[in-house]
Amino acid sequence: MKILRDKVLGSILGGAIGDSLGGAYEGWQEWVDIDDKVDWQLSDDTQLTLATCEAIVENQGTADPAVIAAQFAVWHRARRVTGLGASTLKALIELAAGGHWALVGRKGDRAAGNGSAMRIAPLAFCLDPSEPEARRTIRDVSRITHHHEEAYAGALAVVIAVRAAGTGSWRGAENLLHLVASGLPDTEVKDRLGAIAELAETVSLLEIARRFGCSGYVCESVPLALCAAGRVQRLGFQPMLTELVRCGGDTDTIAAIAGQVAGALLGENNLPKEWLARLPQQEFIRLAAMRFAELVAV
Repeated sequence: MKILRDKVLGSILGGAIGDSLGGAYEGWQEWVDIDDKVDWQLSDDTQLTLATCEAIVENQGTADPAVIAAQFAVWHRARRVTGLGASTLKALIELAAGGHWALVGRKGDRAAGNGSAMRIAPLAFCLDPSEPEARRTIRDVSRITHHHEEAYAGALAVVIAVRAAGTGSWRGAENLLHLVASGLPDTEVKDRLGAIAELAETVSLLEIARRFGCSGYVCESVPLALCAAGRVQRLGFQPMLTELVRCGGDTDTIAAIAGQVAGALLGENNLPKEWLARLPQQEFIRLAAMRFAELVAV
């Protein structure tokens, strides 16, 4: 399916908005009181997403884990990545020291974080996640930082959601969580998506966060982010992200993922102009996003 340039830009800019909005409240408990006067700041959610875009552009439209990992190392050496979680920091330090991309990622239970899901969205625009080879690439790119089946499932879920929004196979009215869960391997991420999908839309995001969690554990953060994105047409982009951030927890990453999916659905032209104007480093973000979009979109 064809993907429009506006959808690609919407996803990258929408994710940056979510990251910036949620950044000041990471780790807070519910109910977050959002201060409109707080300066927005980007974190590794956006920074590594942009590094991924740059790597794909450098590799002429192909997502290659070795090239992506090398770009992560470049950004880390230049001190361009901030707010890193433990698993991602470990991987970037070892990559910068010459470690192999397939070996540096964290293993074990602590590797089930959302650090690969937060940066995986660009792959949705150059890979079809229904194809086995594409899934292997998604797994490999996830494993640069997180060697865990749940981390891979969370990353795959984000790619499926962004791809569906970008191509129009999900138009906003259908149940996004059912759509995504049907494409996942048997994992806790899949089970959690299915459980949330059965709830009525009148159940608030705050109540869902209370029941299922909103931490950096991928089985909590990705389902909540996709649930929020699935409500964007009913709630609106700004109210959806605001309600999501007010849930507390890993606010920047959860809002970034929701923004990536919702932005792919709405496109850049339907993102709130006043929030786009608040983005830090907006000229750099837009330039990187446009270079990527020109390569992968029609």
